[in-house]
Amino acid sequence: MYDWIIIGGGIHGCTVASFLIKNQKTSNDKLLIIDPYSEPMYRWRRNTKLIGMEYLRSPSVHQIDVDPFSLQKYAQENSLSSSGFYGQYKRPALTLFNEHCETIINEVNLKNSWHQGKVCSVKKTKGIWKVTTENGEAFLTKNIVISISINDQFNIPDWAAEVKAKLPNQLYHIFDENMDKVEALKPPIVIIGGGITAAHLSIKLSNLYPGQVTLVKRHPFRVHDFDSDPGWLGPKKLRIFYKVETYEERRQSINTARNKGSIPKEILLKLKKLKRESKLRIEDGEIQSAKINEDKNISLVIDIQMLTAQTIVCSTGFVPSLPNQQWLKELIEEHKLKCATCGYPIINQSLEWCSHLYVSGPLAELEIGPVSRNISGARMAAERIVSSLNYKTE
Repeated sequence: MYDWIIIGGGIHGCTVASFLIKNQKTSNDKLLIIDPYSEPMYRWRRNTKLIGMEYLRSPSVHQIDVDPFSLQKYAQENSLSSSGFYGQYKRPALTLFNEHCETIINEVNLKNSWHQGKVCSVKKTKGIWKVTTENGEAFLTKNIVISISINDQFNIPDWAAEVKAKLPNQLYHIFDENMDKVEALKPPIVIIGGGITAAHLSIKLSNLYPGQVTLVKRHPFRVHDFDSDPGWLGPKKLRIFYKVETYEERRQSINTARNKGSIPKEILLKLKKLKRESKLRIEDGEIQSAKINEDKNISLVIDIQMLTAQTIVCSTGFVPSLPNQQWLKELIEEHKLKCATCGYPIINQSLEWCSHLYVSGPLAELEIGPVSRNISGARMAAERIVSSLNYKTE
C-alpha cells in the first residue's frame, strides 16, 4: 500500500511530488504517480515544442523545485544566466526550464514512482483509497492528490467542428493528439485564435511558410505581461478573495481576473514585424461561415471578406468546465463531494475535498484563485498540502 497516489504527472503532479519528497512527507517507494503517458511532463514538453515556445511567460521563481531560486542557481552553475532568461522578470528559456525540471525529477527519482495508465475508478473502503486503471490494475493508498487538467476538452467553434468531421486531416485543434508536427501542414494555413498559443504558433509557421499564414482573431491584441495580475500570487489580491463568501462570486472574480487571450509585449512586436515583412497576415473578425470547395480547399467568410485555406489550426483554448472524467463524476456522486454551481470542488484551505483527498491545478481554483492552473498555482498547491501535513503532525 502507498502513502500517496498522485493522479496526473504534468507540472502540477510533479511539483506536488517534489514537495512531498523533499519535505520528507513521503519516499519513492511510498509514492505512486499515475499518468497516461510514459514519462513525467510529457504533454507539457510536446505542446510547448509543437507551438515553438522559446521563453516561458512565467518568471524564473515559478518552477517545480521547493527552493524558489533553484532554477536561477541551476543556470548559474551551468553558466546559462546570461542566455537563459528574458526581460526584467527573468522568464526562463524553455530549454533551460525543461533541463532544470529533468534535474529535479531525477534528483527525487520520480521515474521510480511512475506508473503509466489511465485511471477508471477511485473508491474508498474503511479509510483506504483504491485506484483502478483501465488495464485492471488496482493500487491502495492512504492519500490521493488529483492533479489533472482540462487539456483534453478542446474548445472548437461549431463551424470548425463541422469542417473537421468532413476533413479531419485539414482542420486541427493545435493540441490534437494526431497533430504530430506542424512542419507537415499544407499551406495556405489559417490559425484561429488571439491568445499566446496562437501567437507562438503564428511566429513558428510564418517562418516555415512565409506569406502563406493568416492569423484570424476576434478581438484586437490584448497585451499583458502575465495572464493575471501578479497581486494574485500573494495577499494583495487573495486577502480580498478569501473574504468572498459565495463561490459564485469567487468564480466571477477568477473569470474577471484572468487576462484571457492575452500576449506579452515582445510577442506582439514579433507578430508586427512578421506582418511588416509580409510573412504573416493578421485579420480581426468573426468567422461567419466555412465552405469546403471541390478541390477540398476551405473558404472562410470573415465579415465581408473571404480567405482560402488548405489547413486550419484552432488555437482556441479549452472548455473551462469540470474535467470530463467518468471516474471523477462517480467519485463525486459516491462520496457526495461538495461542488459549487460551476461544478468545481468546494475544498478547505489545505485543498482537501474530503479527508485524505486533495486537489491541485484547475480543481483547486476556488481556493487558490486565478493562478491555480499555472506553475505558480502548482507551487501554491504543493505548499498548502505540505503545510497542512506539518500541522497535522504537530
